[in-house]
Amino acid sequence: MIRSMTAYASGERATPWGTLACELRAVNHRFLEVGLRAPEELRVLEPRLRERVSARVSRGKVDLSLRLRPAEGAASLHVDQALLGQLAALARDADASFPGLRTQFTDLLQFPGVLRSAAPEPEALQAEVMALLDEVLDAFVAAREREGGKLVAAMLERVDGIERVAAEVRSLVPAIREGQRAKLESRLAELAQAADPGRVEQELVLALQKLDVDEELDRLGSHVEEIRHVFTQKEPVGRRLDFLLQEFNREANTLGSKSVDRRTTQAAVELKVLIDQIREQVQNIE
Repeated sequence: MIRSMTAYASGERATPWGTLACELRAVNHRFLEVGLRAPEELRVLEPRLRERVSARVSRGKVDLSLRLRPAEGAASLHVDQALLGQLAALARDADASFPGLRTQFTDLLQFPGVLRSAAPEPEALQAEVMALLDEVLDAFVAAREREGGKLVAAMLERVDGIERVAAEVRSLVPAIREGQRAKLESRLAELAQAADPGRVEQELVLALQKLDVDEELDRLGSHVEEIRHVFTQKEPVGRRLDFLLQEFNREANTLGSKSVDRRTTQAAVELKVLIDQIREQVQNIE
């Protein structure tokens, strides 16, 4: 399945510690580049996160963003009752020696270790993050495939156009050859001194061979078959398409350089326009 390099997907997951949010977005890039934004407690997962993304994505500049929003109204602090009891007992014992001493509850809460944040369990939180990333990756890849289908449809229209232009040129070749032959014979006939008929025929053959475009048209046909085959592949094909387009362009350039007729010159130009349009789309393909 052809995939686009541009895509976006997001998802959320409720956990005992709040709501996890994950976003994936990607734009075109020659290679795979993964950027990560995550809270400090999730940075330990960075190698695993990058590995998980690279297992599903081969090209593109991918930005992965993770957030953890605490649940509204959820208790994020708890009191160490055992330690608080010990401090209270000490306060009562000291009361006999220091009658004027008054210990406030808020003072006890400020003692180190009495009031603590309810931190999430690292392993459980990490498992939730990886599960959420897998869900978002599924949606992300599906979005790339949907966009890739649209790109393929647009490119196949241009491929059909290339095939049509090549067929038109092939149908014109016999008439163009005859026209060039008649033109050369007419010029030779105008020479004051009669030329050797054998030499004339040899020169005609050489001239017409230089104008022969059958090989270029045959190679264009084989490239058309190959690019249609590539579109059916399941693995990433962006680089393969880049190479094929270079071959398409080479044949179009040769066809233009051999042209001696306005119609084939125009056909070569149209071929290059279609090839450039395909190349623009290929830049978006994984």
